[in-house]
Amino acid sequence: MPKKRQNRGRHKGAKGRTRLIQCDNCGKLVPEDKAICVTRMYSPVDPQLARELEKKGAIIMRYPVTKCYCINCAIHYGLVKIRSREERKPKPKIEL
Repeated sequence: MPKKRQNRGRHKGAKGRTRLIQCDNCGKLVPEDKAICVTRMYSPVDPQLARELEKKGAIIMRYPVTKCYCINCAIHYGLVKIRSREERKPKPKIEL
């Protein structure tokens, strides 16, 4: 059976088995190297209120929040696009 991708859709290399993590959206168990992780800055203060406070000189803390998604959820949220065969990364050609 042919392989669709050289790396089999993972960032593992020759590391062997990696631990499983849960998707933050659907709860599916996904290998750590296959999951799509996104880090965004989160502020507990309302954005409109934060702008007003920053104008007055207050410092509003923002915290990094990392969420990991399975492939299906990442495609659903638009984090990853489905690319055609031509758009995928081409294999380097070796000339002899």
